[in-house]
Amino acid sequence: MEEGTSKSPSNCASTVDYGDADPFQWDTREDCQVRQILDRVADKWSLLVIALLDNRRLRFTELRREIDGVSQRMLTVTLRQLERDGLVERTVHPVVPPRVEYELTPLGGTLHATIRSLVTWTEDHQEEIAAARTAYDTRVQQTTTH
Repeated sequence: MEEGTSKSPSNCASTVDYGDADPFQWDTREDCQVRQILDRVADKWSLLVIALLDNRRLRFTELRREIDGVSQRMLTVTLRQLERDGLVERTVHPVVPPRVEYELTPLGGTLHATIRSLVTWTEDHQEEIAAARTAYDTRVQQTTTH
């Protein structure tokens, strides 16, 4: 479990009246369960694992080979957290040496559809984002050199 992560569910309801505030805005307190879940599923390693496990089972070594830059420890931690959250199922086959496979649970499959939408949005808007970054970097460079 990550440092600072509460083991028990907590109520994120606020006693402050925000009037017309967006009812879907998640609480920003660290002990808010919605925030904890968003932190987990929005993590780059979690996103990649969920994307790779779409409609297939993979062994740990296959996942590690497919995810550029992930360490063995980080992949282990990510898989354990996703398993704890009910998004990934770990199956150990009783052979020598043991064969361990990972696959999405039905709940994880529903999250994959959301991730696919996010990836599609990113692909559709990557040129606009690249242009915005270039424009921003140019403005920042001009203000720091004058």
